Amino acid sequence: MQATRRLAGFKTLLMAMLMLIAGAVQAERQLLDQVIAIVNDGVILQSELDARVGTITARLRGQGTGLPPRQVLEERVLEQLITESIQLQMAEDMGMRISDNELNETISRIARSNNLTLAEFEQQLEAEGVTYREAREQIRREMLVSRVQQRRVDSRVRVSPREVTNYLEQTGTEAETTTEYLLGHILISVNNFSDQAEVEAARQKAERLQEEIADGRDFQSAAVAESDGSNALEGGVMGWRSRSELPSLVTDIVPELPVGQPSEVLKSGNGFHIVQVLDRRGGETRNVVQQARVRHILIRPSDVVSDAKAENRINELYQRLQQGSDFAELAREFSDDPGSASEGGSLGWVSPGQMVPAFEEAMMNAGVGETTRPFRSRFGWHILEVQDRRRQDISEQVRESEAQQALYRRKYETELQNWLQEIRDEAYVEIKNS
Repeated sequence: MQATRRLAGFKTLLMAMLMLIAGAVQAERQLLDQVIAIVNDGVILQSELDARVGTITARLRGQGTGLPPRQVLEERVLEQLITESIQLQMAEDMGMRISDNELNETISRIARSNNLTLAEFEQQLEAEGVTYREAREQIRREMLVSRVQQRRVDSRVRVSPREVTNYLEQTGTEAETTTEYLLGHILISVNNFSDQAEVEAARQKAERLQEEIADGRDFQSAAVAESDGSNALEGGVMGWRSRSELPSLVTDIVPELPVGQPSEVLKSGNGFHIVQVLDRRGGETRNVVQQARVRHILIRPSDVVSDAKAENRINELYQRLQQGSDFAELAREFSDDPGSASEGGSLGWVSPGQMVPAFEEAMMNAGVGETTRPFRSRFGWHILEVQDRRRQDISEQVRESEAQQALYRRKYETELQNWLQEIRDEAYVEIKNS
């Protein structure tokens, strides 16, 4: 009888221990990876936040950019993940996808632009603590996000011929030079300009930052820690811009701004800004350019035609071309570019900078008479053929093209910021307390 009681007691103790162990394991699992935010129909996990923080930390350290406190960085990265999640869900709803071939071509292009082989690129990633597989998936996500932005924001941007003419009259001969500026940008946003307290708080914060940077605080570190701009986690770096590509708010300021000196605080419709010229290059007059006479076939994804169907259709057309079908006839029948389809796909003579990067790269790498394999741009799937090449002095055409692009880019950046704020405001977001 006592043995039975001891056995029962042992079983009870064993069960209690197992329950405690199970509870501890479950708690450990929850601590290791738990939901930290619900975003519409998706979730963001602690592991995702940790991985992204690690990647950004490694990159900023590699650039020599100072880091904000861990909590500040996590808050900023979480907000980035939330906005990214909203857009990725949009991409899924629209049936967008990035094929492995397209992803591989993009990664190869990134490696080439950094003068690296794929093997060297992979080694560099590993040195920064990022596996090649992780990098592939992040690049895939960024491509999808970019595609969603182009689809939703592009239709909100229009540039009229009158705007181009006015722009050229205002900028004069300055647009003919190749002077470029590596621009840094900090935004302190204002959501409601009717709220004087919010406006004043934002103004004071911007003025404090401007004074600190003027006194020696690192601009890029300040951007990471305190900017509300979409490129804050890149240290506020906007990339190289010619004068014609500068935001209108700073067009007259940047050319006169010494390298390394912050601008005064600037006010716009979305808040207060500080810019800094991080570097400057070029300055020679450009008159002669290499042109290509090009024709293409475009298959454009839509709400009816998914990206996968568009890719399949362009591949079928490519096979028909390889089998001897006439390019012009296929363009007239199937191309979704109404401006060129009626001309057998002809785009005429094309100058550098007139086309989106993916199209221009394919055009520059193709030989005369060569038909490229299908490739993706923000407009859809293309096949192109370079019919001829020439060098031409086309200063006026180049100026007009640059003006068109500069105005489009300015408007696009403004509309993108507005759209990102709109989708963030409209989304259901619940941040879990840890």
